[in-house]
Amino acid sequence: MSAFSQDILELLRLDYGVSPEQASTVQIYDAVSRAAMAQARRRWQTPARGKRACYFSAEFLMGRMIGANLYNMGLLKECASFLAAHGLDMNMFEEIGDAALGNGGLGRLAACFLDSAATCGVPLDGYGIRYRYGLFAQTFEDGFQKEAPDDWQRFTDPWAVRREEDAVLIRFADQTVRAVPYDSPVIGCGENALVNTLRLWQAEAQRPFDFDLFNRQKYSAAVEERDRAEAISAVLYPNDDTREGKRLRLKQQYFFSAASLADLVKRYKAAHGPDLSGFAEAYAIQLNDTHPTISIPELLRLLMEEGMDFDAAFAVVCRTFAYTNHTIMAEALEKWDVNLFKSVVPQLYPYVELLENALEMELALRRVPREKKQNYRIICRGQIHMARMAIFATHSTNGVARIHTEIIKHSALPEWYALWPERFNNKTNGITQRRWLALCNPELSGLITQRIGDGWITDLDQLKRLVPYADDPATQDAFLAVKEEKKRQLAQVIRSKEGFRLDPTFLYDIQIKRLHEYKRQFMNALSILDLYYGIKEGRITDLQPTAFLFGAKAAPGYYRAKGIIKLINEIARLVDGDEAVRGLLQVVFVQNYNVSYAEKLIPAAEVSEQISTAGTEASGTSNMKFMLNGAVTLGTYDGANIEIVEAAGEENNYIFGARVEDIEKLRQSYDPKQIYQAEPRVRRVMDALVDGTLSDGSTGVFRELYDSILEGASWHRPDQYYLLLDLIPYCETRLRLNRDVRDRRAFAKKCLLNIANAGQFSSDRTIRQYAREIWSV
Repeated sequence: MSAFSQDILELLRLDYGVSPEQASTVQIYDAVSRAAMAQARRRWQTPARGKRACYFSAEFLMGRMIGANLYNMGLLKECASFLAAHGLDMNMFEEIGDAALGNGGLGRLAACFLDSAATCGVPLDGYGIRYRYGLFAQTFEDGFQKEAPDDWQRFTDPWAVRREEDAVLIRFADQTVRAVPYDSPVIGCGENALVNTLRLWQAEAQRPFDFDLFNRQKYSAAVEERDRAEAISAVLYPNDDTREGKRLRLKQQYFFSAASLADLVKRYKAAHGPDLSGFAEAYAIQLNDTHPTISIPELLRLLMEEGMDFDAAFAVVCRTFAYTNHTIMAEALEKWDVNLFKSVVPQLYPYVELLENALEMELALRRVPREKKQNYRIICRGQIHMARMAIFATHSTNGVARIHTEIIKHSALPEWYALWPERFNNKTNGITQRRWLALCNPELSGLITQRIGDGWITDLDQLKRLVPYADDPATQDAFLAVKEEKKRQLAQVIRSKEGFRLDPTFLYDIQIKRLHEYKRQFMNALSILDLYYGIKEGRITDLQPTAFLFGAKAAPGYYRAKGIIKLINEIARLVDGDEAVRGLLQVVFVQNYNVSYAEKLIPAAEVSEQISTAGTEASGTSNMKFMLNGAVTLGTYDGANIEIVEAAGEENNYIFGARVEDIEKLRQSYDPKQIYQAEPRVRRVMDALVDGTLSDGSTGVFRELYDSILEGASWHRPDQYYLLLDLIPYCETRLRLNRDVRDRRAFAKKCLLNIANAGQFSSDRTIRQYAREIWSV
């Protein structure tokens, strides 16, 4: 018996007094995880020498860590054998909840980057917040989303180690809290792999809790202090509709940024002494979106309080930080009210003013006209513009797909690009093939390895060797058999979780991503209604039966997004209740979509829905995961879709709709009412929202959706994401795809060519580019 298996048995005996046969799932999970941690500890405790990169992110959507870690350590098969010997199965770990400490692509990208860096030998550590609760646990009640706390820690957290000795105090205007770090190993795959660290900070009261029950006043004060401190790391993205919500978000951002910088400064001094002038040669810090941008004035403060003058400190700051822009959406380019900022972190505001003064001097030197300076100012009209600060006080600003970077340079932020073109660069996102193929789809992984060997696990470019097999009937048939098996497995999962009988013989058309208007789940819903009416009218005949699957969470305060969820669930009810179409259409919105659910949905997908309005999706990464698992892309010419179809061929995917340049031309003249009035199919699906066909429970939410398209609202013009413009082309492209599916081998060839050309979308490639071109590690 191996040391790993012996450790599991010993941990179960000593800690729980049970054998594997007697143990609960949580006990097995805890013992297996800790036994694996013991195996990783030696490499973890000897970090690589030299410069380290640090990834500051408000989100790390790690998902369930046990499978990926065991896989990367080469222990997955041994664990499965150990469990089988005791009458158990790896599927038991499905009961363990995800560490859902992220909202979507931003946090999942961070997780993929950590995996790739460790695998590629890049010393990269993650820094963020150890939220007490994840985003939220989602259920549906009469089709409406309901939120409940996501208490992910109830399963224990054996992959994290509390580091009390590294706790730091974080000071706000109205309180001081302790930031206590919890470290998790990030275990790479392969011979040259590292074990890096994800350090997440937990907020706690400055003083130990006072249990003096005989002094009610003292006890109440201690409870209040504890609760106020713990609120800072309680939930991911607290609702910021109120001033108090905004204060809490700002506190969260300063909390983990200040704690992380204090930690790095302490480590630097221990290794190099008190002179901080070489800090940027020891650490490179990547700001993942604007959430950690408050790190810039904080590091400036730390350096100047150590005796540096502004110019020297600012130079260190610029060399240390780099900024990733994830969106051009105005609401995501954070701005903080000056008075709010000063009321939370007054010690930082003088340093923000120093940055503003330095920018003013730079603009003067570059002879920027007075009337154009408003576009640059960090402090402008009573607000602090964090994206502007991030561009000015860093040495690199990158987009996350080629089109996104070009939009940043020439449309969204052209004035900044004109001043510092050398700072702007592209780093197209990527995904780790270990989790998103090897782990979640062992059947397809096995088929690929049979054909080309297993080198693709750490070098995804080797998938190119699959190209000749795309024309091989035996490989096509084997691929189709794998897809049918993954569909059957997904149908079982959905039967168990949702109580719905999904037909595995249907075509699986899947859209899974954060619920937002620009991602256009609403347009998908309208297109399903068009299919429904087309079948009822006899306009659509000989349809390949199709199941439409959705997974998404809407932010609790995002009324319209929650209305879209209700709409899709009402369409599902309509379809399921109509015998005339039930054998041709199925619609399912899965509850509580997360990483683990994605690992079941993506391998089963045949159609990948990537239908954002052109110019709005910075990159996307679900499109890459679907591609890698052999689904064709049904999408717009947007984000990384462009690079996907260039790599795999537009003939092997299904692109539709207006492009960025088309939208720019008609932006001022676009009138959705003209389309509504001229096109009966559009009018019929829109009217279904308000004519009684679909019920919104008398909430008025469907009328609000209807009006958002045809009338607009006080904050946006009608149909701001051009749903009606693209709706009919979308419907027709989907019908073309549906016809193509009938030739199963020809469709399998398209899918295989997508897989074969997915190599460039590995996060291994992305992380190497960051390391070489931005971090110099």
